[in-house]
Parts: sequence; C-alpha cells; structure tokens
Amino acid sequence: MTAIQKKTHNPIAHLTAEDIETLGKELDAIRDEVVASRGERDAAYIRKVIANQRKLEIGSRAILLFSLFPPAWVVGTAGLAVAKILENMEIGHNVLHGQWDWMRDPKIHSTTWEWDHVSPAEQWKHSHNELHHTYTNVLGKDNDLGYGIMRVDEDQPWHPVYLGQPLWNLLNACFFEYGIAAYDLELGHNLRKGRYKTAEFRARAKQVRRKIRKQVLKDYLLHPLLSGPSFLSTLAATFTANLIRNLWTHSVIMCGHFPEGVETFEKRSIEGETRGEWYLRQMLGSANISGSRALHIMTGNLSFQIEHHLYPDLPSNRYQEIAPKVRDLFDRYGLAYTSGPLPKQVFSAWKKVFRLSLPNRRPARSVPAPVMPVLVSSEAA
Repeated sequence: MTAIQKKTHNPIAHLTAEDIETLGKELDAIRDEVVASRGERDAAYIRKVIANQRKLEIGSRAILLFSLFPPAWVVGTAGLAVAKILENMEIGHNVLHGQWDWMRDPKIHSTTWEWDHVSPAEQWKHSHNELHHTYTNVLGKDNDLGYGIMRVDEDQPWHPVYLGQPLWNLLNACFFEYGIAAYDLELGHNLRKGRYKTAEFRARAKQVRRKIRKQVLKDYLLHPLLSGPSFLSTLAATFTANLIRNLWTHSVIMCGHFPEGVETFEKRSIEGETRGEWYLRQMLGSANISGSRALHIMTGNLSFQIEHHLYPDLPSNRYQEIAPKVRDLFDRYGLAYTSGPLPKQVFSAWKKVFRLSLPNRRPARSVPAPVMPVLVSSEAA
C-alpha cells in the first residue's frame, strides 16, 4: 500500500494506492485520445505561428533601420521583443520538446531545431527534458527548482547568503538566457567539484561559447551595422527586446513551479515511483496561469504548466482543450488545482522568494533532508 508522509499537511492522505493508479490510467486515456487525433489542424497551427513570428521579426528589424526616430524605436523594439518571446516560448521550447516530431518535418523537429537563445539546444534538451521533467520539484535532483541559487523550502537550512536571493533572482531574470546556459552547463557544480578541467566539460563549454558568440554577433553587431547611422539606437533596441524576453520568460517559468501552493519533494519520494505517482507529482508540483488566448500563446502555453508537465510532448495547442478534463480529475480526486491570473502568480512567487530569504519564524524541524509531501511506493514501503 502506498505510504505518504508530510510534515505540515498531506494533500493526498485521502488517496489509496489504488486511487493513484486509477488516476494514472485516466490521465493515460486523455493522452491516448490526443495522440490518436493529432493531424493537419495541429500541423497548420505550428506552421502558422512560425510564419507569423518570422514576419514579425523581419518587419520589426526593418523598422529598427530607422530607430533614430523615437516612434520607430518603440514600435520596432516592441515587435522584436514579441517575436523573440514567441520564438523562445511557443516555438523553440515546444519544438525542442518533440511536440511536433510526429509531423516528420525535418525543419520543425527536435533533432534539427536551433533556437534564438545562447543555450545550445542539445544541452538544454538534456537539462530540461531529461532532468527537469523527470525529477520535477525534487529537491537536489531538479535544478530548475531555484536554479541552485535560492532557498526554495522552509526545511532547507537557512544561511545568511540567502538574504541576497531576491537580488540574485532579479539578476537571473534580467539575464535569464545566460543563466540558463550556465545552468545547462552545470557551471557551479562543475566548478565546485573541480570538473572544469575535464575534456567533457571543456567541450560543452566550448559549445556554449560558440553559441553565445553567434548570438552576440547577430544581435549586437550585424543587425545594428545594417542600421547604419541608427547603429547605437538599434543596439539599444535589441538589448531592450532581449531584456523584455528574459523577464517575461523568467516570470512565466517562476509562475509554473514556485507560487504558494506548489509542492516540493525529497529524493526518497521517487524511489520505486509508479506511473500514477509520477503523474501525481506533476500535478502537485505545477501551477497554471489563467488568462486570454493571446496570453497562452505568449507563454508558449506554459500557462497550462500542469497539463504540460503531465504531457510534455503533446502539441502545445492542445493543452487548453484538455485542461477542463484534467481539472475535473483534480476535483474528483480531491486535489488542489493551483491557478491564477499572471499578476497574482508573479506576486505569489516573488513573495515566496523574499519569505524564504529570511530565517523561519519558527525553528525548522530536525529532518535528514528538506521535504514537503513524500510519496513512497509500495515496493519502497
């Protein structure tokens, strides 16, 4: 029988092992239904998004040729920021997840796509697809949880260095693509362990440097040079567009895994984890953002983070369709579906960053490792 332990509250104490596995089968059925119905409608959607994104980027860069004029600067910068957000979120992130591999289109495939980002696609796919989505919100296993620079749970030992985590988080948000590149490279871990001298690390670091050089030359030299006398204003516009894209992406991702109500897990919680328990961890460890269709597209449909974590390789345009079915399962199994408007979720995530930067108001419990809910399979129990 599945045993569950929780120090403050247990969100799944009412569920039996049989309940959890039945839940898993119901979630499998939703997935099977979508897979069986994928087709031209979905292919047309992603091709339209890519075409519109490219038109917007080209048009915005053309307008920035005249960026010495303030109206052109504002319009071009705004358009370029939106184009970069679309490329990173709804296109790059989802293509690299393999959501469109079933189309057999070599131009829109996870093995061939290289995105407008300083992190090489291959390295990102390993750290994100293989590690983050496997170990969602598992402390010490999921590096997306606080990016290794923040305290993310009350039972993690507090140290004065955490007083600075609001500042670290803000800097990470402003230069998020570089933070992701360092994270994909596991830079901090490899430096601490002295592995920066290994041939493998040097090869990966070289790949990152090459990608950064390519992005910098494109954004901060080639395109500004094409603007001639508008070089400096176009340079500033590109920097601003990248800043907006980084802040937006960071906010969306923070809202998906860090607001109040989202659970974290300790390492032993996944020992012998069943399919149903894996699904349950995704449900408890993710949060959604409510809003319009335009907002969903601009978030890469990561506003449906719960659905994305349940089905990371399904076409993103299907998440909104299946969300009511997923929410019905939350209701029927007595689980909290964490969701809210973007401002509320951003505020909640940042409130948590500030709260956990300070010592606990009450002494932390003596435990071997930080934990919220712990799911232990029948084999482990």
